[in-house]
Amino acid sequence: MISTTPSTDAFQPGDVAAQTTHASQAAQAARVSNQRLARTAGVLYLITIVASIPAQFVLYHPVLSNPEYVLGAGHDTRVMWGGLLELITALACIGTAVALFPVVRRHHEAAALGFVAARVLEAAFIVTGIVSMLSVTTLRQPDATGTEAASLVAAAQALVAIHDWTFLLGPGVLPGINALLLGYLMYHSGLVPRIIPRIGLLGAPLFLASAGATIIGVNEPASIVTALVTLPIFAWEAALGIRLTVSGFNQPLEPVAPSGDARP
Repeated sequence: MISTTPSTDAFQPGDVAAQTTHASQAAQAARVSNQRLARTAGVLYLITIVASIPAQFVLYHPVLSNPEYVLGAGHDTRVMWGGLLELITALACIGTAVALFPVVRRHHEAAALGFVAARVLEAAFIVTGIVSMLSVTTLRQPDATGTEAASLVAAAQALVAIHDWTFLLGPGVLPGINALLLGYLMYHSGLVPRIIPRIGLLGAPLFLASAGATIIGVNEPASIVTALVTLPIFAWEAALGIRLTVSGFNQPLEPVAPSGDARP
């Protein structure tokens, strides 16, 4: 006998509407989440700029400019504030990568992972420099004389040298690599106006060439050439931070990388 009872699995007209509504709500939630990540990354980028400049060029100046800092009255509190600001910079560096990774990985996962690794490495160099600067304040003994004073000066100069090299290899090199990786991701995906990543992609090779010349002794860290090639990297990071903070990502957020590299 053939049953005439309607099947509970039969197609219901409301199913399509419900599925469409659910998909629309999910897409809207994803867009809101992505824009929240964008603004978080933008704020963190601006923090790296605001916190790093006074620490390196103002607050650390008493130690960096005076070889006998450990024998004088010192400005330990000033140096410690510099260390705190650089610690904030290091954490913000990692934060930018963590915030952007869930979005940019859809466009090229290998480049996204490389960006995260470079940011973490940059933060590690910064923290090493902080430790060396704060160690100088620990060594300071104004009453030291003779051999003890000479030993303290030598130890302090060694710590300052560690700071100088960590600054050169960290903030002096890795922003160029970051600009290549993230600049490629932003340009390829169209998440921000392409003029912004263009600045980073054009400035990165010059920045890295200058850094390489400094490492081998051909260029000076504080030379005019170094200052000039740093400007595009500074402009790229500042423009990216402002754009993400104010406007977030461009819409729609769709993966456009080759299928072998994209993550839906």
